[in-house]
Amino acid sequence: MVPFSFANQDWLIADGLTLLHVATRALLVADLHLEKASFYARYGQMLPPYDSRETLKRLDSIITATGAQRIFCLGDNFHDDAGEDRLEPQAAEHLMALTRRHDWVWIAGNHDEAVAGQWGGAVVDEADLAGVALRHKAEPTNPGAEISGHFHPCITRKARGRSIRRRCFVRGDDRLILPAFGTLTGSMAADDPAIRAALGKPAIWQAVLTAQEQCVIFDLG
Repeated sequence: MVPFSFANQDWLIADGLTLLHVATRALLVADLHLEKASFYARYGQMLPPYDSRETLKRLDSIITATGAQRIFCLGDNFHDDAGEDRLEPQAAEHLMALTRRHDWVWIAGNHDEAVAGQWGGAVVDEADLAGVALRHKAEPTNPGAEISGHFHPCITRKARGRSIRRRCFVRGDDRLILPAFGTLTGSMAADDPAIRAALGKPAIWQAVLTAQEQCVIFDLG
């Protein structure tokens, strides 16, 4: 876990994809997109049907490693509104075990506006954590500090003659966008103008990732 400061508070980046609020032991994760494979299967694009199992297995491991007590899932928890109903039995059982053991909060996203907490947990449109707004998509005109998801940011850099693409956090003046966590999620370049606009065209615009147990920060413009 890598120490990180945001909104004058202490956090830990866990597994390069999630964020732990140190004071409250609350874990933030974005864009699980559970049951994405089964969604595509309905339209004839056959993908291995184990994405939900793999995503929940990795999340469970991070929860255990961090000792998180409260979990905030920042929207697009399921790939579509019918994803909860399609969740295959093994993944559903695992998810119910997680929501029973922890204080679990689902924030609705644009893919799953009708998320109902069928497998446990509370459902909200937005939340507040120690004065930091938690929502699915950044609201550039809203005052105060904010953490969101939605954009699936990534950064591409060359190293030793190879092009390396990594999921990353994007930080603005008082905004932070989390990388997508789901096994089958795609990505958007962290320096895309749409991301900058969502951050309110900030003075500070950075991609943040972890390597060798430390934060690596790239200025984006």
